Amino acid sequence: MPARSIVVDVASQSLRVMEGRRTVATFPVSTSKFGLGFEEGSYRTPTGRFRIARKIGGRAPLWTIFRARRDTGRRAAPGGDEDLVLTRILTLDGLEKRNANSLRRFIYIHGTNQEHLIGTPASHGCVRLRNADMAALHRMVAAGTPVRIVPPPPNTPV
Repeated sequence: MPARSIVVDVASQSLRVMEGRRTVATFPVSTSKFGLGFEEGSYRTPTGRFRIARKIGGRAPLWTIFRARRDTGRRAAPGGDEDLVLTRILTLDGLEKRNANSLRRFIYIHGTNQEHLIGTPASHGCVRLRNADMAALHRMVAAGTPVRIVPPPPNTPV
């Protein structure tokens, strides 16, 4: 069986789990509402090549709130203005000079309390999924899995 990888397509706001060239799952996502970028404090989603550095929260119930990558023991309600990190976390380690600060920037793939915004750019830099989708993705991939975040073609609005 070919190794798995993840491709996040910013233009389509989607995430594909790949086995070689074959798509085995597709999930809608939200990338940053501030656009794409690599600067600390920019709240922008970085692009390029990454790997999953850590998988966090594998046994937590759906809608579990994480703070500083730790289970708070509390559950979120849908909605609200706060950008919460929920359900599971996949930390991203940038493999290129321009995105090498991604771990330090706390760029993750994670669940969200703002599921109604999935499919549109709405995050503060991370890649957000619906909580059930995040739990499924977490089960499908391992630490070390390659991840590519692909920007839209030039002159394409995001």
